[in-house]
Amino acid sequence: MSRALLEVTGLTKSYPGSGRGIFRKSRVPVLRGIDLCIAPGEVLGLVGESGSGKSTLGKTVLKLIDADKGTVRFDGRDLAGLSKEELRTARKDMQIIFQDPYASLDPRKPIRAVLSEALDTHNLHTGERREARLKELMDMVGLSPEFLGRLPHEFSGGQRQRVGIARAIAVEPRFIVADEAVSALDVSIQAQVLNLLADLRAKTGISLLFISHDLSVVRFISDRVMVLYLGRVMEIGPADDVHFKPAHPYTAALVSAEPGLKPKPGRVRLTGEIPSPANPPSGCVFRTRCPYAMDACAAEVPKLRRLGKTRFSACIRDDIPTGAQ
Repeated sequence: MSRALLEVTGLTKSYPGSGRGIFRKSRVPVLRGIDLCIAPGEVLGLVGESGSGKSTLGKTVLKLIDADKGTVRFDGRDLAGLSKEELRTARKDMQIIFQDPYASLDPRKPIRAVLSEALDTHNLHTGERREARLKELMDMVGLSPEFLGRLPHEFSGGQRQRVGIARAIAVEPRFIVADEAVSALDVSIQAQVLNLLADLRAKTGISLLFISHDLSVVRFISDRVMVLYLGRVMEIGPADDVHFKPAHPYTAALVSAEPGLKPKPGRVRLTGEIPSPANPPSGCVFRTRCPYAMDACAAEVPKLRRLGKTRFSACIRDDIPTGAQ
């Protein structure tokens, strides 16, 4: 097996609590010791409800925000040990697609300037080669080169997201974080953007961390899926296995919540809201919403157990009908 392109070990991140002075609350943990790896050309899906820490994880692995603890290695290099100049150079290989394609584009700049800015940052395709590269990028994301002179407000939501993708791939990165890249789009446009990302992956061999709250969307594009809940990994495994044979009650609840005409077998109803990360439950963080919880679930944080060659689940029980046991 080839060396992992991205390797994350023990990643922990917290944010300052609310209040001031003596009334200020302690820091609020958002990520709690996350381990993950992504191979060259692989798509790892990251799924969970809002508040689970997905976006924070995506931004932390790109070092857009700093971790409290843990290491992030990209192609074998610890990003924390890089100088500002080395990190700027490394960012050519690591890009992000944001959730809101309109907010992430400068409304005053035509698309030609948006894409050129990315190329200028890394001194790529200069001079006479620039226009050819801009047209190539538009063609790669299914937009007419004639649109290069348009402003962002002249595009539909799906077209703006294609521009965001073009900007991300402009510098020929090896790894992209797609942070809820299709959640703001209509279902038909979602499918187009997902197909576009899948085609780009097939043509360029790029690796993706694909973040979404929708497990069915994640399954479509991912090789493996990691399920996150309140900053902890609940389950990880091949995409189809996680979706069709969930090993953790939380994953089963996400599957059960997907819209459909027929009730899903082994349905797990998800009730209540995700707890505050400032005051998480003891032991298993999912236990307060889990229909299979017992007293032992509150005693200690469950470790990821190996269920097979590529399956892991952070549940102490092996007698629940979620699909994989």
